[in-house]
Amino acid sequence: MAMMRSDLGIMKILHLKKRGCFLLKLLCLVVLVLIFCEFLVYYVVIFQCHWPEVKIEAHRSSKQSSASVLKAMFLSDTHLLGEIKGHWLDKLRREWQMERAFQTALSLLEPDIVFILGDVFDEGKWSSSQAWADDVRRFQKMFRHPVRTELMVVVGNHDIGFHYEMTTYKLKRFAKVFNFTSGKLITRKGVNFVMVNSVALDGDGCAVCSRAEAKLMKLSHKLNCSQQQEQNHSNKRCSGVEQLPASEPILLQHYPLYRRSDAECTGEDSALPEEKNIPFKEKYDVLSREASQKLLWWFHPRLILSGHTHSACEVLHNGKIPEISVPSFSWRNRNNPSFIMGSITPTDFSLYKCFLPLESRVVTIYCIAGALLGVLILAHLQLLNPPFYFAQHLIRKHKAV
Repeated sequence: MAMMRSDLGIMKILHLKKRGCFLLKLLCLVVLVLIFCEFLVYYVVIFQCHWPEVKIEAHRSSKQSSASVLKAMFLSDTHLLGEIKGHWLDKLRREWQMERAFQTALSLLEPDIVFILGDVFDEGKWSSSQAWADDVRRFQKMFRHPVRTELMVVVGNHDIGFHYEMTTYKLKRFAKVFNFTSGKLITRKGVNFVMVNSVALDGDGCAVCSRAEAKLMKLSHKLNCSQQQEQNHSNKRCSGVEQLPASEPILLQHYPLYRRSDAECTGEDSALPEEKNIPFKEKYDVLSREASQKLLWWFHPRLILSGHTHSACEVLHNGKIPEISVPSFSWRNRNNPSFIMGSITPTDFSLYKCFLPLESRVVTIYCIAGALLGVLILAHLQLLNPPFYFAQHLIRKHKAV
């Protein structure tokens, strides 16, 4: 009797050990899938991206040449959800995706400077002071960066509202956090970037609009005078004007310059076919013709980068000035977010698009892992039905051996 009890006790212990071993294996599978989908997948995908090569002045040494190239990242339309329209699960999922993508890109690519081209927040146009503070805190956590990397932000319509919603208070609130002013010049390694408040270019003479245009005109005068002085062209209007690097500027703004639609846009991250032929509304989807011509005339830029549409597009203005529309950085707006990498010198530039992991692919991995998990559990419990009898028979046979 005692021996029977002892044998039963041993069998019970062995059974518990087997169950514990099985549960441990399931836990390991779950943890591995989570680690891959939430951390490693970003490294696997972004590791394939690289800084494009750019022409460098021949008389410089290789060390000087490498140091003279500015490595700039451009992303857009992060749309951090607010307290009104943002569901907590949606916030958690999409903001984690952007945080991991951004932090991984910083660690692998080590850019000198990062520009976000507007619509940082989704509800900045109507958020209360407390909601704004909460959103800013989340942004600063997600887009934290080392001292070696600068982060500059352009204002978008969701940050301060469309033109009819825009107020001086909202603009100052944004400027206080991001040190942004329309017509702000950023010069790094001899490369000039002009940051434009495109929301304020309606041309109706509003107070914010008038100040924005005045700053842009003043900056345009400085840049044009600097280029003339570099070319030894004398101009009385330029006497006493601050000397800036003579490099043609790069315009950074939220709204694209005027174009009729996205009909001519191509690429896997361009607008959907059913959306491409929808006409754009001036001062809402794109800048007006007048505002667009003013910017081109004032600055004669060599490159324009914009956001707003959430889709990619490349346009040539006046047959020679390229504009790149940068897609949204968030899974909430695209299945295939991306950002632009630019190797830039005072005289040349080269761009490369780096895609983030596809949301659909990550979901597929989770679904496959979930299905595999279910099959393993049913097989362990010997509850599989046809056509899984063969697999269940193999499991039994293996156990018998």
